[in-house]
Amino acid sequence: MKQVKGVNLGNWLVLEKWMSPTMFAGTECEDKTWLCRTLPHEIKVDRYIQHRSTYITERDFAYIASKGLNTVRIPVPYFIFGDVEPFVGCIEYLDKAFDWAEKYGLQILIDLHTAPGSQNGFDNGGICGVCKWCQNPDDVEFVLTVLERMAQRYGTREGLWGIEILNEPISEELWNLVDIPNRYPAVDKEEAAGSGGVPSDFLRVFYVDAYRRMRKHLPEEKVVVIHDGFRLREWKDFMREEEFVNVVLDTHQYLMVAEIMGCANNPEAYVEFIEKNFAKDVAEMQEYFPVIVGEWCIFNNADGLKEMNAEERKSLYQKIADSQLSAWDKGQGWFYWSYKLLLDTVHDSKSEGWDSWDMGKSMDQGWLRNKY
Repeated sequence: MKQVKGVNLGNWLVLEKWMSPTMFAGTECEDKTWLCRTLPHEIKVDRYIQHRSTYITERDFAYIASKGLNTVRIPVPYFIFGDVEPFVGCIEYLDKAFDWAEKYGLQILIDLHTAPGSQNGFDNGGICGVCKWCQNPDDVEFVLTVLERMAQRYGTREGLWGIEILNEPISEELWNLVDIPNRYPAVDKEEAAGSGGVPSDFLRVFYVDAYRRMRKHLPEEKVVVIHDGFRLREWKDFMREEEFVNVVLDTHQYLMVAEIMGCANNPEAYVEFIEKNFAKDVAEMQEYFPVIVGEWCIFNNADGLKEMNAEERKSLYQKIADSQLSAWDKGQGWFYWSYKLLLDTVHDSKSEGWDSWDMGKSMDQGWLRNKY
């Protein structure tokens, strides 16, 4: 299996307000569900067409390939086929992505990023403060049909590396630790009532069902990716049978974890945390599955970051980038989050530091050096 060196095309087919505020202009909406429920149909369709047609184009695939990357992870919504009201489908853009990827020698990991009723309650899960997908058998079945339809459509494409079953199904522990209802307040409290984390027992059954449905259409050389659901070490005894072929485990590792543990004071503290935790965890789980770090970046809240001059900031970013890349090399590879932002990070002081989420800018500024 190849070593993945990739980037997420975040905010293209799955909107995130912080990455593209103008899409939400004139509304008080914080997520794509309420944006689609709120905007008049014609305005909604026009905004989506404008955004999707310009945010990622063929030129971007050419640029990504020129930087030595080999794979893109494309988050897609559960309404990708355009059969769920009041949402706007986007399958034609994923079709274009395959044509572009194949033209420039890239491969695609399709990442089902949302589920009806949400699998995590995050804004990126589609609807803030709601996490009831796993409680509704019809919603679970709908997700399985979407996965199967994508496997049928793209299973034999040269540009397909694999399909990720579901992004970030939140654990019950993390639901409580993050305090999702208060961090991501729901618009409709009645709709959110009963929300909670996705149990491990449920997730194991769901992953097996999804694998079997998809593998009917996916050749064995195409990978099926399961997300760790923020419970990385729980999967050591999972899918060990011969039936399960080419299964990859995805884990998302961000520096905010180090900061919670008090490591935001200097670059050396970050590096030490990465080596003793991230690198160790990836190496340990690589014994059981090929492990990819499907999301990571160099964004951080280091003490004094805003007061650093350009060279000091560059030195900080380079150290923590090199350390993370070294950690991810103990697994099967990585995808940076994300390829680009639609923010004026030069003139808008509110976005200061957020430019490090932007891989293109991070490479062009020399923060993320081509050591891969």
